[in-house]
Amino acid sequence: MKDFEVYSLLKVPKNSKVIVRLDGRSFHKLACDLNLVKPYDENFYKVISEVCKDLFSEFSPIFIYTFSDEISLLFDKVPFDGRVEKINSVMASFTSSSFVIHYDTEFKKPPSFDSRIIPISDDDILKYFKWRQDESWRNCVNSHGISYLKSKYSNAEANDKINGMNQSEVHELLFKNGINLNDIETYKKRGIAIYRKYKKVIGFNKKENKNQESYRSHVHVDWQVPKFSEKFFKDIGVI
Repeated sequence: MKDFEVYSLLKVPKNSKVIVRLDGRSFHKLACDLNLVKPYDENFYKVISEVCKDLFSEFSPIFIYTFSDEISLLFDKVPFDGRVEKINSVMASFTSSSFVIHYDTEFKKPPSFDSRIIPISDDDILKYFKWRQDESWRNCVNSHGISYLKSKYSNAEANDKINGMNQSEVHELLFKNGINLNDIETYKKRGIAIYRKYKKVIGFNKKENKNQESYRSHVHVDWQVPKFSEKFFKDIGVI
């Protein structure tokens, strides 16, 4: 009967790099159920950062990037022997469970995430994450824009107004009304990154009777992500 399983033999190449992107399902409705603060709920982002740390610990990606309810994991070693069905199902369910554990509240409906796999070359890693970071900025502008408009108009009027505006017009509207997006927290504009950092440790070598330098790695949650560049990814050892 195993032969009847759909996609059970579908695999990604073992020696390739892949991105697994996880997205919250119907999180607009979830945000209403949880009464999240608009345009950005700080507790929600703290929870998402903890979920990312769990993912990093469990699956050992080399880099994670997150904004809103989206999480992208970059792997240089494909988990689960490259089995697409396994990667998608396990990571989506693990992410949903971690979110429930860290949110520590009663949900009206179980939250869930979907998952997709994107094979990627070293040359395209920067392009991918710049694309997602640009989306983070667009999300930031629109979130602040609709939040401001809803403070002045009905929900329907606010939605109609923002649908007729481009990104620069929303930015200008906010600026004219005392909201300078350049002054808000970096993670709201550029997202959050999770990766390994190395710090120098000085220890005493009894055998050689002298101090000795070594480097230890730790998982770093970067709330001050710069605009992604080739230098950034080279400095953290991703490309």
